[in-house]
Amino acid sequence: MKILIVSTSERAGGAAVAALRLLDALCNHGVKAKMLVRDRQSADPRVVALGHGWWQRRHFLWERLMVLMHLHGQREHLFDIDIANSGFDITRLEEFREADVIHLHWVNQGMLSLAGIQKVLRSGKPVVWTMHDLWPAASICHLSLGCRHFTHRCHYCKYLPGKGSDNDLSTRVWRRKERLFGEGHLTFVACSRWLEGEAKSSALTRGHKITNVPNPIDTRTFCPGAKAEARAILGLPQDKMLMLFVCQRLTNVNKGMTYLVEACRKMAADHPELTDRIGVVLLGGHADEVSAELPFASYPLGYVSDEKRIVEVYRASDLFVLPSLSENLPNTIMEAMACGVPCVGFKVGGIPEEIDHRKNGYVAAYRDSDDLARGLYWTLFEADRQQLSAAAVKKVELSYSQSSVALRYIELYQELLAQKHFML
Repeated sequence: MKILIVSTSERAGGAAVAALRLLDALCNHGVKAKMLVRDRQSADPRVVALGHGWWQRRHFLWERLMVLMHLHGQREHLFDIDIANSGFDITRLEEFREADVIHLHWVNQGMLSLAGIQKVLRSGKPVVWTMHDLWPAASICHLSLGCRHFTHRCHYCKYLPGKGSDNDLSTRVWRRKERLFGEGHLTFVACSRWLEGEAKSSALTRGHKITNVPNPIDTRTFCPGAKAEARAILGLPQDKMLMLFVCQRLTNVNKGMTYLVEACRKMAADHPELTDRIGVVLLGGHADEVSAELPFASYPLGYVSDEKRIVEVYRASDLFVLPSLSENLPNTIMEAMACGVPCVGFKVGGIPEEIDHRKNGYVAAYRDSDDLARGLYWTLFEADRQQLSAAAVKKVELSYSQSSVALRYIELYQELLAQKHFML
């Protein structure tokens, strides 16, 4: 059985990381798998790149130009929507011809166009599409942010100038997706039960199989370690309770930094004696821009791509917090839990599936900075943190290990191949 994983990037972004981890998991279980990407960041022979230099980016640039035109030159939502009007034809590649199953992941921003996906479906090969956000089941958006138009027909899109119209860009892309999905059978895999439910409520995906399989994680790499040693390596204080916030870009509004700041200020006001005992570690781009807003000592580490160093950051922390306003099944929570770090987050998306409330962390009421503050305080100073840590590690081993996830995907691939042979 040969599997071709298709992803825009090899390593940039949570979806790419999840796809690469699945590649590792499948290969470790004897599956012949390759990964096809637009942006390659390593010399891994299992990863195949589509092109080089500016020519590789031509589809991305053309799509962004068209999006910018539809936004009337406004850049606010330039990277919040995708129209898939331009992309590569992967069906002519040797890697595609050799594959038994085509496994799509996040393929936006010039990787695959809707026409390119249509060619993939017309090839007759079984196609699995792992959903890392709502885009495959909606029109142009990745995050619905409360909009339910995708349950019947996308129109009046909130991302478009003037909140769109009854026949706006989202409607036109919706109709193209309707025709596309009507041509061939797709198997959608959501990374969380929450996203599975959203996909099943979409009018676009009706008639297609939808299931859920979580992202895998290598528990040999992400595992508990000596806290004091990790802090020494990173130059972090040994005498503080350290909260960790990780995000590719900390100024991303949807990651909830504003709520974290409010919760920390609430903690500092209610427990002024703790001000000198607490610190906040910030991992990601633009960390310096937000550190000054916190009432506690902050330690901006900037953007880190080295996996070993990231593991040390988790091990150095007493708590991981992710107050996101919209999430699927965040890799960062999974990584922190695998390292034995209790987690705190809002009750949104797949976060409550990862964090078991008051068992391996704390699930705060959505957009409630007061409850977030209670969760931070409870986890740091009231709960049995050793017990929380052990429960976090156990949850990851049972639900998100490479073995458990790989076996579920292998079973799905075999089922699809058996159906194909039966139809022949």
